[in-house]
Amino acid sequence: MLEQFQKFGRDLFGSGLTSSHGGNMSVRMGDRILITRTGAMLNHLTEKDLIETGLEENDSGVMLASSELVVHRAIFQNTSALAIVHVHPPIAVALSLVEQEAIIPIDNEGSYVLRKVPIIQAELTTGSTEVARLAVKMLREYKIFMLRGHGCFSIGPVLEEAYQWCSSLEEACRIIYLTRLLQLAQVGVPALGGAERIEFRKHSEDYDKW
Repeated sequence: MLEQFQKFGRDLFGSGLTSSHGGNMSVRMGDRILITRTGAMLNHLTEKDLIETGLEENDSGVMLASSELVVHRAIFQNTSALAIVHVHPPIAVALSLVEQEAIIPIDNEGSYVLRKVPIIQAELTTGSTEVARLAVKMLREYKIFMLRGHGCFSIGPVLEEAYQWCSSLEEACRIIYLTRLLQLAQVGVPALGGAERIEFRKHSEDYDKW
């Protein structure tokens, strides 16, 4: 099991889906949970970075477990998930701050694979019972959701599938971001109003003269 955590920990960090000490993963094994240690570097996981605890209650090692344990535990208790990935993909997080209820992919693959990714909002975004309750509600219908301004939670029967959902989400968000950026770079596109177009041209002309 350590090798699986190490493999997808490297993939999550290498894909830019989380920072050096961000994110967490877990798997369910019967009535036990194996979850990454709080503050663990997903790119350099060792045996000491995996904490085993109970599905229903804590035991002696729980103080070292990820701060998101309460959310992972609620998901395992109330959905069919056997693996969970929680990361902070930067473009998806940025879009979660400007979109209202969901991130809707605009590319063919994203539309087919994800359809839409709901966005939830919570007062306390890290390891709260509020997030746990909302996570269960979302993951009974979807395989992945965004917590506004924080990150995504995804589930699957194995870590690979949970990782895939995160990767697909960030790719879809990158395409949305690049498309909007290209639209803004074109003078006169609908994204810019009349006054904004005039100001854009003025600055462009000044730059050309310089």
